[in-house]
Amino acid sequence: MKKRTIMLLVAAFPITVTLTAQDVQPADSAARQLPEVVITSEMPVTRPEGSTLVSTIAGSVLRDAGNALDVLAQLPMITVNDKSVEITGRSNVKIFIDGRPLHDEDELRQLRSEDMKRVELLMAPGALYESNVGAVLKIVTKKRFIKGLSATAEAEAERKRRWNGVEHVATGYHSGAEEVFLSLSFNHSANLIKGSTVNSFLHENKPVRIGSTQNNGHTTNVCTAKAGFNHSGKTLSFGAYYRITPEHGNQANDGTEWMDGENDEDRHINRRTSAVNHLVSAYFDNTFGGKYHLHFDGNFRRSSSSSYVCTAYPHSVTAAVGSSENRRNTLWAGRLYVDFALFKGSFTAGAQSSYTHSALDYEMLNAEIAQYIPSYTSDARQTAAALFAQWSRTAGRLSLSVGARYEFTDYIFCKNGVRDNGISRRDNVVTPDISLGYRINNRSQISLGYKTSTVKPPYSQLTGSLNYVGRHEVEGGNTGLRDERMHHIFLSGTFYDFMLQADFIRSTDTYAFVKQLHPQRNLMLMLHPVNTDVSAFSLYLMWGKTVKHWKPGVTLGMYRQWLDMAGTRYGKPILSYYADNAVSLPHNFLITAGVSGQTRGDMHTNRFGSTAFTMNVAVSKQFMKKSLIVKLSATDVFNTACHDWTMNTFGVFVDKKQTYDRRGILLSVSYSFRPHKSKYKGEAAAEDEMKRL
Repeated sequence: MKKRTIMLLVAAFPITVTLTAQDVQPADSAARQLPEVVITSEMPVTRPEGSTLVSTIAGSVLRDAGNALDVLAQLPMITVNDKSVEITGRSNVKIFIDGRPLHDEDELRQLRSEDMKRVELLMAPGALYESNVGAVLKIVTKKRFIKGLSATAEAEAERKRRWNGVEHVATGYHSGAEEVFLSLSFNHSANLIKGSTVNSFLHENKPVRIGSTQNNGHTTNVCTAKAGFNHSGKTLSFGAYYRITPEHGNQANDGTEWMDGENDEDRHINRRTSAVNHLVSAYFDNTFGGKYHLHFDGNFRRSSSSSYVCTAYPHSVTAAVGSSENRRNTLWAGRLYVDFALFKGSFTAGAQSSYTHSALDYEMLNAEIAQYIPSYTSDARQTAAALFAQWSRTAGRLSLSVGARYEFTDYIFCKNGVRDNGISRRDNVVTPDISLGYRINNRSQISLGYKTSTVKPPYSQLTGSLNYVGRHEVEGGNTGLRDERMHHIFLSGTFYDFMLQADFIRSTDTYAFVKQLHPQRNLMLMLHPVNTDVSAFSLYLMWGKTVKHWKPGVTLGMYRQWLDMAGTRYGKPILSYYADNAVSLPHNFLITAGVSGQTRGDMHTNRFGSTAFTMNVAVSKQFMKKSLIVKLSATDVFNTACHDWTMNTFGVFVDKKQTYDRRGILLSVSYSFRPHKSKYKGEAAAEDEMKRL
């Protein structure tokens, strides 16, 4: 389900140590008498540069935080939620490490904080990026020139309702401009979600309730192997890598389903999945003529997945319902751009193209259910091309950035081998963007901008299949979903220790999920996405201050939307807060703590429940001249996070109660042997298409 994350910060928790201190994401307190110690590191300073926020990590207390996720969690506008990075008030965030796009969130866990130089947050990405990119996060690491062999190893053990574990090993050999690298990782995740769902509606002028209970356990094992090479000279660089990711999962959902007037019926749903993903990435980077920078990226991705789902009623005469899916995806993409100085500013122009093929074979194995959920095959092919240009300049206190993208797409959809001309289409779109900034002083600035973008729905939502959920419920996609057109006006500013971010977004043909009566069946509910228009305003106020070895931060925010659908309004605002703290202690200890919460409110057609208070805490310690890092952290310490939501669409009211296993404790140990910064400069030629797959 499409969501934008709304999180805000709230108070700081002092940690007594002769000095008072606190932390982010979790909170803790401790007291001990310390001998006289001289600590030279300072907390990181975040300063505005136009519409970009630059945080210096080197030389700050966060250099000993552990990994990149630990650092990002302490920076303004950034929230780390269960290893995923979110930007306050933004969706579709791109992350780069030394100019190379992040393809795997594990890379952030593997990047050591002491290797980070600075973090740049672009709140107004220009035409160089896909038009729907909401923010860009750039991590710049330190230069290291150690030749020879380097290696890193990391292990994590996490206990929530079940055990989770991660193991990662990376090695490389560097000889001047040449390097080869290899990494292997294994991720075992096991989670358990418990809950209930009650659907209330009128049928033939009589109130009806249909419900179910869930005890949903999901286990996944993912392996990743990556190998490549890189040549990095003074002006010429090139390289490539290959990555393979096999994945196996099993989901078992034991519960019941019921309807008014009928007895509860036990239900068991089992899903088995198997998938493999291949990715080849190559790049070429050259500077010529002393001022022209040329860069090319090429990507090839192929993936396949299969799944089998069986819904059985062990204590009933109702026959089991089984179905299978086989999906195959292929992507070819390339991007070429050049940048140079022009009219006392910086100018970038380029082109990119991609070809995507997504095929799905769906088979319903129950003859009775096949009457309204038939087997089918679908085939989607898209050819896309774009031209883009951007110019930016800073003159005194003023900064200006102007850009535009021209995007062409040719989308062909076939079902059961027959082209559907009502869905297949060609689009030509121009998306401009402009931002203007004024620097008041070195610690204060304001910027205003406008951009348009096109957001394409994921391919998984463009299928016309219906999935059997129970005797009275089905779920499915929507082959007729149109592309979303978004207009975005933003205002940002900093004034010493305060920051302000305001956004107004008008979206036409965004998609939202609805539940309604199945038009072809009596007493059958269908959950699926539909296009709708929505306007939204968000406002965030942040404060951060460094007090010796303690850095508290507070964010307060509000999200309010205007959405009308079938006579129902969805406009209850969401108020939220988030507060973080980081405390640096002697002997290479770092404590972080944070609390957050939000009120009940609407986002698209969902009304999310309120969470008054959640807390996360962590403590890390470095050994062996900082080669070994041990970290112990706890999430949702008091088990207070609320994940309930309701939906009221087309006369069907859904009340969803659920508990996730977010409460847990994690121990991680990482060791580095002569760590070396990779000089790989490859980027993604079509990151947006990869996400859609």
